[in-house]
Amino acid sequence: MRFLIIFIFLISNSFAEEATDIKNLFINKELKKYDGLTFLDDKNNQLNLNDYNGKLILLNFWATWCSPCKKEMPSLDKLQTHSELNNLKIFPINVGQDNFEKSSKFFNDLKIKNLKFFFDSPITLAKKFGLRGIPTSILINKDGFEFARIIGSIDFEDEKFIAWLSNYN
Repeated sequence: MRFLIIFIFLISNSFAEEATDIKNLFINKELKKYDGLTFLDDKNNQLNLNDYNGKLILLNFWATWCSPCKKEMPSLDKLQTHSELNNLKIFPINVGQDNFEKSSKFFNDLKIKNLKFFFDSPITLAKKFGLRGIPTSILINKDGFEFARIIGSIDFEDEKFIAWLSNYN
């Protein structure tokens, strides 16, 4: 019995430590499943997140007028091509109701080359996920469950973050 208690204590402490070592990262105590997660590509085609089961998904919610979004976007762009995260699919979803031209200029000004932008229209994902601000990133595992979220900006090139995320790849 003592071994079991010590084992549980060590496991629970490692998860708490893991979450606190990475700024703005919150790991869900329970996995969350959502139905009907759809969004729009830059040509106004509807995409369904269920079509990406088997992939590690990062939904990044942003807007052109958001300074922290602007700051983190270049590191998010580099994360998409990280060699240790070959099963990662990133969807930067504009929730600022910005049009194609503004979004395109935002990506061009920041020299974003590895990502495409998407739109949440009419803001259905922001409501389903209960977003309270941007940037917010939702992490969804290969089985389609939200397991963590990043509230606020983060350096997606941070070695601790990449090592942590590699466990889910």
